[in-house]
Amino acid sequence: MGKANKKAKTPSATIAQNRKARHDFFLEEHFEAGLALEGWEVKSLRAGKGNLSEAYVLLKDGEAFLFGARIEPLGTASTHITPDPVRTRKLLLHRRELGQIFGGVQKDGYTCVPVSLFWKRGLVKCNIALAKGKQKFDKRATEKERDWKRQKQRLLRQG
Repeated sequence: MGKANKKAKTPSATIAQNRKARHDFFLEEHFEAGLALEGWEVKSLRAGKGNLSEAYVLLKDGEAFLFGARIEPLGTASTHITPDPVRTRKLLLHRRELGQIFGGVQKDGYTCVPVSLFWKRGLVKCNIALAKGKQKFDKRATEKERDWKRQKQRLLRQG
């Protein structure tokens, strides 16, 4: 008998997603930002303990900060630090990208929301987007369209 080919499963690059953002906003322009993290936060994110459900991007003094993102400390965290799971973390962006975000937020009535956290070449990145809020009827229309696509796929499979 030959050996069975076992492919090594690579873990997903996505750490956490903000599904609420896709539901509540029309996401227009996306940016990839680095995060200024402490060592215990990186270890916790490797263990999958990140949450973006109530996070938002705070723009202040020409800089962007991730506010409200929750990174739970591991039980094996160091004893000489006091981890704060919801501390404000700085987003690392180019000056041109910051200018685009500030311009969109001030002039066009957009808001800036975090969409996901992911790994890229061993570094934690945050996908943020300029977004416009959805009205209740917009949310219903999106849901109706999604249901119709799902039903259409079922009909095609049945033949």
